[in-house]
Amino acid sequence: MSDREELAGYVEVWWQAVGDFAGLLQELPDQAWATPTDLPGWDVRACAAHTAHLEAVLAGDGEETAEVGTPAHVTGVMGAYTEIGVVNRRSTPPAEIVAELRGAAARRHAALLADPPTDGSARPPVVFGAVPWDWRTLLRNRPLDVWMHEQDVRRAVGRPGGMDTPAARHTADYLIEGFGYVLAKRVGAPAGTTAVLDVAGSAAHAVGIGDDGRGRRLPEVPSSPDVALRMDRESFVRLAGGRCAPEAGAVRIEGDRELGERIVALLATTP
Repeated sequence: MSDREELAGYVEVWWQAVGDFAGLLQELPDQAWATPTDLPGWDVRACAAHTAHLEAVLAGDGEETAEVGTPAHVTGVMGAYTEIGVVNRRSTPPAEIVAELRGAAARRHAALLADPPTDGSARPPVVFGAVPWDWRTLLRNRPLDVWMHEQDVRRAVGRPGGMDTPAARHTADYLIEGFGYVLAKRVGAPAGTTAVLDVAGSAAHAVGIGDDGRGRRLPEVPSSPDVALRMDRESFVRLAGGRCAPEAGAVRIEGDRELGERIVALLATTP
């Protein structure tokens, strides 16, 4: 697959994710926008406002500024940056936020179709917050971010769904790629350790720790790994996305239980 084909695929998944998220937001009554989500300090409005903000920046509307203060849930420079869109839209009517999200995404989609990127390692002309991402990282990240916030909203308002869309599959597979990092760097598993992550709807992902301490994907799933973790897609994305602690019975651990519990506790790779 060429870079152009790969990047075009990410654009299509992102475009579908935006449509799904905007459609969900449009169906909610205004009072539901104040419902807290799994994200500390963020309600439904914050998830929608943040998404509209990033899409507007990427569409060429320019960076925004705001005095975000020092809320307890904001940690780090990127956390403060993502708060800008939330602060600037606190009094914006829900319908206007949805319209902004749809409009900005439509302009960006049209631009990407008219002049599609062809080199995944090249630098895009606009990346929010001066994040040093190339085209591949930016376009892979956008479906994940949009879909994760759709799910934040769905859980908050009690409207489950969207677990088998292209964006859902993209997000789960993308997050699964971080399993080797979790095992090697976060858990600190010793050389020779083998582990399998089996998420429903995705191919089983086997990782081994080399003598250099790095986790690498194994070409085949071993029949007797040191530990295997099995779970459904929703449980995985909530854990890997840092949305919650593991719920009772959500993860089946086979093999070294102590190691498995450490992995589960440190599975989050994105805030």
